[in-house]
Amino acid sequence: YLAPTCKEEYERMLDWSYKRTDYPVAIRVPYAISYSGEEDKTDYSILNKYKMIEQGGKVAIIALGDFFDKGREVKVLLKEKTGIDATLINPRFITGIDKDMLEGLKVNHSVVITLEDGELDGGFGEKITRFYGNSSMKVLNFGSHKEFTDRIPIDELYERYHLTNELIVKDVQKVLW
Repeated sequence: YLAPTCKEEYERMLDWSYKRTDYPVAIRVPYAISYSGEEDKTDYSILNKYKMIEQGGKVAIIALGDFFDKGREVKVLLKEKTGIDATLINPRFITGIDKDMLEGLKVNHSVVITLEDGELDGGFGEKITRFYGNSSMKVLNFGSHKEFTDRIPIDELYERYHLTNELIVKDVQKVLW
């Protein structure tokens, strides 16, 4: 199950998925798809390999699909508010984890946050939390709860789920200090 962050990734994932006969492929269509201006040359047949966009330290932000841009914004705000230059990761794969990358984060990170535009229960972030369960890594998952929200303004939902950039940074600060 794939989650593109831009039009180029989406098109590359589609091209790759057409040729799959050994297993099914699903792609979460981005809500607000835009061009990044960069060609995607990823070999998606190497399953569950995340892409490290910016290497930092102390905090790692794993921002899935439509929430990747939010991850960039949180990284900038976290730097402004705390001086922490966080690592930014585009996981691309929803159903699997990149064990090597997640293990590597243990070296110079103490907090991992996941951002997803889906439900937290049984979601992507829960997989990351489970991976770090027996370690000292602190994990914060940001997403939604299972409920009908079709008549609730998005700004109200973001406040409720702590999905504003400011609330995410405040939650990270609480865990760090």
